Amino acid sequence: MENTVKNIPLNDLHVALGGKMVPFAGFNMPVRYSSDNEEHLCVRNGVGVFDVSHMGEFFVEGPHALELIQKVTSNDASKLVVGQAQYSCFPNETGGIVDDLIVYKFSDEKYMLVVNASNIDKDWAWVNKFNTMGAKLTNASDEFCLFAVQGPKAIEAVQSLTSVNLSEVKFYHFTVGDFAGVQDVIISGTGYTGAGGFEIYVKNADAEHVWKAIFEAGKDFDIKPIGLGARDTLRLEMGYCLYGNDITDTTSPIEAGLGWITKFTKDFTNSEAIKKHKEEGVSRKLVGFIMQERGIPRGHYPIVDASGEVIGEVTSGTQSPSMGVGIGLGYVKTEFSKAGTEIFIQIRNKNLKAQVEKLPLLKA
Repeated sequence: MENTVKNIPLNDLHVALGGKMVPFAGFNMPVRYSSDNEEHLCVRNGVGVFDVSHMGEFFVEGPHALELIQKVTSNDASKLVVGQAQYSCFPNETGGIVDDLIVYKFSDEKYMLVVNASNIDKDWAWVNKFNTMGAKLTNASDEFCLFAVQGPKAIEAVQSLTSVNLSEVKFYHFTVGDFAGVQDVIISGTGYTGAGGFEIYVKNADAEHVWKAIFEAGKDFDIKPIGLGARDTLRLEMGYCLYGNDITDTTSPIEAGLGWITKFTKDFTNSEAIKKHKEEGVSRKLVGFIMQERGIPRGHYPIVDASGEVIGEVTSGTQSPSMGVGIGLGYVKTEFSKAGTEIFIQIRNKNLKAQVEKLPLLKA
């Protein structure tokens, strides 16, 4: 396997902006420009822009497009209307998850699947494996840049760049329109921060122009470039899963709390086994928790009960910049998964008290 790390198209621009570049999911990515805390609060309270051009985009077209999507994804894509997006996952054949993704409906015969960067090749092979019905598949991952303009001031900051009324683009809906003088830009009311805003899909050739236009338009709103460090703390406050940490090839959608995107009104990969998980219950569940004692939880730290017996493991953890306490996600035995339950996180041989909380961990 190749171990070469790819550069995203605007790599040099991020370096010039002072971005600290690190290898992530096979790409050199900006992890931060200033500090994670500063960038996090910039998005929560104002507006910031992530370059997430490492994400993968597959187009599924033709009369059998929906049939293929229904077969490989857990959610019911037949419910989508044109201009709507849907969170979903690819279940594997052994009870786990190949990847989580977003399905976009452009027309009855044209869809886009947006997948995680680390899984582009794996997902592409997976979708092709099930394409026995002859849908037309295009891997356009190398053709698009993706900018996430996130935060409560996102609409005001970039409205001047488009004739699309951004306040009318509802959550998990999208439109194709003009943006910064470029035609056919996909403007999507999605994001991974819980702070509101948009994701802008633009062809590589127009990417630098669009990026600079966003910063010019957002100048008065103190718009800033934001790295992957803050992306992680923002999504954790919302309890959003990160593939490879909170969901993997061995976690069931039911264990991961993704029953809401798992629809048994249709047959999909391994749907019978997953239906059994739902009906018979699972032995562990993914929960969010907030530290009650001072300490920062990290991935793979043991979760124990009051007597010190191991009941699970942390999958993601951090110090929340908005809340000023340690927060995390982890799998625990089902009997410990109810909100309000006391659990303990083992941090450097100390068992520190935490409490299971309903998601999102950051309350509005």
